[in-house]
Amino acid sequence: MTVKLRSPGGVALVTATVLASMVGFVDAYMINVAVPAIGRELPASVTQLQWVLTGYLITVASLLLLAGALADHFGRKKVLIAGLLVMLVASVACAVAPHAGALIAARLLQGAGGALVVPSSLALLNGSLRAADRARGIGIWAGISTLGTTLGPYGGGWLVDHASWRWVFLVNVPLIGLALLVLARVPADDEERRPLSLDVVGALLAVAGLSGLIFALTSSSWPAGVLGLLCLIALVLVERRLKRPMLRTSLFTSRPFDAINVATVLFYGAISAASYLVVLLCQLRLGYTATEAGAALIPESAVFLVVSPLAGALVARIGTRWPMAAGILLVAIGFVWLAAAQPGQPYVQAILPGAILWGLGLGLAVAPLTAGVLAAVPDGDLGEASAINDAASRVGGVVLIALVPLLLGVSGSADFAGPLADRYRFAMVVLAGVTLAAAVLTALLVPSRRVTTRHVTPSPRVQACAVPMKGN
Repeated sequence: MTVKLRSPGGVALVTATVLASMVGFVDAYMINVAVPAIGRELPASVTQLQWVLTGYLITVASLLLLAGALADHFGRKKVLIAGLLVMLVASVACAVAPHAGALIAARLLQGAGGALVVPSSLALLNGSLRAADRARGIGIWAGISTLGTTLGPYGGGWLVDHASWRWVFLVNVPLIGLALLVLARVPADDEERRPLSLDVVGALLAVAGLSGLIFALTSSSWPAGVLGLLCLIALVLVERRLKRPMLRTSLFTSRPFDAINVATVLFYGAISAASYLVVLLCQLRLGYTATEAGAALIPESAVFLVVSPLAGALVARIGTRWPMAAGILLVAIGFVWLAAAQPGQPYVQAILPGAILWGLGLGLAVAPLTAGVLAAVPDGDLGEASAINDAASRVGGVVLIALVPLLLGVSGSADFAGPLADRYRFAMVVLAGVTLAAAVLTALLVPSRRVTTRHVTPSPRVQACAVPMKGN
């Protein structure tokens, strides 16, 4: 049964899905500003702090496709409620964690809940609204959710400065409680259920593979890296043989689809790592409070909100390739500007110009990237193609954030302050190079297709996982 947007059920539906999405964004975005405070209080090594960040991203990225299968079988509303309950328990566990190990375990559980929430919330909204209201409803969801990602780091910084980093996790509790109350007013989704096909082996191989790679990057444990690579290779071999795999490898026979997903890994991964680095720089080198550090990239988000709708019209006019490549290139230039930030410089010199370039580039790139992914596959594969691209963005975030200590030359037990002084510029230039590689790949391999954007789901940067971290 579908509902009208302006009916009580439609209002409840939009409200519940916005609240659910914001819970996921809080966990991805607000944590960056709390990292220095967590390291001081617990205390935690650099390696442990990296796992606090990446643990959530690993389980979300690894379980996202499996969670989509659960939603298709059991119903999106039921899976959304289950995911919110998991995140509620995990958020409280994060807030009361007595040591770094407990916090990392809670973050892994939080990511599992996030994987259930991410695909089911937007799918519930899209499937429950009547067809005439879907575009507007999704637009409202995207706009409000993006506002949450914009103000989230600022709110997280305020909590760190005036209360404790633990309150960053407790913000979830009222959001989840309200979402569950509103969901009770949302009609049950009655779409035809698909047969249950749980690719547990694939999910376990994905978790083991990503975890092995991240452990190798953060702890210099090359055996773990080899094991991780073997698990990822086994994942591809297993998925090819299964009748109902969570990752259908046949989609990767499309060169444009492959090129866009590789560019997604590089682009969103670099954005995630750069966002983390800039927040660290603001707090540990430029003398900003956590609140000020959380607000430093708000102009980037504001520019993104203005430019992104215009980019959608541009895609319909000139195609996907050049807006996407130009946007990614502008982000790379923004990173180069931010690489030159020094203590003593005013904000309008050190951060603001780079943030504006970053937002302009992201606004230009997101719509053509999303449209290009959907145009590269048949209509029957749109849902799976979108989920794969979302997972690619999250994998990029996991890997590039894990590379931050290596770029800074930080050992497992050192802190970030000293290395930031010596290696921050190098790290940002490397990330600019990664972003430039994504722009070149786009210009060479992504076809310049004109795509009608009325069927393209607006993205509140779900895909930029720490993105600013941006992007879901």
